[in-house]
Amino acid sequence: MVHHTISTSTSRAPRASSKISSMNRLQRLYCVFTLLIVGTLAGCGGVPHSEPAPESGGPSIAIERAAAPGAASSFPTQPASSQVLQQARSRWMPVAWAELPGLGEDPLGEAWSAWVRSCERPGPTFAPLCADVRRLGQGSDEQRRNWMLERLQPYRVETFQSEPVGLLTGYYVPVAEASRLPSARHSVPLYGPPAQLHLRKPWYSRQEIDTLPEAQAALRGREIAWLEPLDALNIQIQGSGRLRVTEPDGRQRMVRIGYAGTNDQPYRSVGGWLLQRREVRDASWPSIRQWAAQNPGRVQELLWSNPRVTFFREQALPDSELTAGPEGAQGVPLTAGRSIAIDPGSIPYGTPVWLASTGPQLQLQRLVLAQDTGSAITGAVRADYFVGTGPEASLIAGRLKQPLRLWVLWPR
Repeated sequence: MVHHTISTSTSRAPRASSKISSMNRLQRLYCVFTLLIVGTLAGCGGVPHSEPAPESGGPSIAIERAAAPGAASSFPTQPASSQVLQQARSRWMPVAWAELPGLGEDPLGEAWSAWVRSCERPGPTFAPLCADVRRLGQGSDEQRRNWMLERLQPYRVETFQSEPVGLLTGYYVPVAEASRLPSARHSVPLYGPPAQLHLRKPWYSRQEIDTLPEAQAALRGREIAWLEPLDALNIQIQGSGRLRVTEPDGRQRMVRIGYAGTNDQPYRSVGGWLLQRREVRDASWPSIRQWAAQNPGRVQELLWSNPRVTFFREQALPDSELTAGPEGAQGVPLTAGRSIAIDPGSIPYGTPVWLASTGPQLQLQRLVLAQDTGSAITGAVRADYFVGTGPEASLIAGRLKQPLRLWVLWPR
């Protein structure tokens, strides 16, 4: 699942626990993140940013507070290994378990479920551990934690310049209304990839797809569904989504669409485009929608400002999977609050990672699994936190931008 990250700051516009909570809790959480976005990093460099689009359905996220001082005092204070490990884009420094903040406080059940999913497609390093991982799926947190201490060695992830602090953002799965047939309301199609996509790099831009007969001919018959213009754009930004599709006979059904490639054109933020022209004061999705409602004749111009187009494949969505996450780049379903997208040149897919991210009102200290990537997720200490599906998830993902530290948990 390749996606872009989200920002609602007024700087350059560029995947938290999945417990279900009440709407009152959502409102409190929204306030926390509103305070967070004001006080955290603004415009951290080099990564393309994009905008959120709230739609419908999905869990809210439980916020974790800092562990009490001294909570890690019972854990080993010396690393079991002194060997520094180097990856293509990061350096791993061996550390003691006692360095990991909140290690004794994290309820590991949700993370363990994500780890069991990783064992469906394990790499050679973690495959030998999967029998134990599955067995401990029925164990206690104490048993899981003791097993980790015995079998794994934590390594602090750093840049080659010894910088251990990076950037955490969030992403989610949008849900949108769609139709199999075009209409005045549903006027923008989501396409499957054209047959000759690999022969032309980059492929036609968004404007060229809309205007050139040869581009339109190459995509004829590959329309998956038709959406409202901004809904289509948002799903292309996120890289996957769920559609409540109206069939030609009037029946409705839910389908899942997954990433199947892009036209290899550069990504440009529509929120940034509006900010540069002083059309809006912030790049939040509500502001973009409001602008579009006030300027219907310029929506096409807004869309064309981003030449990147994402292509999709349609997937069945059985009732039993309505709450499941999308498939990540590792090839397994993602788990809200426990899956992250990383740069695979820094951390291999399927690696358990201890994540610590601190903002003025928020601390995340927890076990997550590296199960996805994204075109904006590059560098040593960089992660996108998978929040979940729908409008509650979009409120969080759209405002999550804060400092990050990572520790990989590697077999001894």
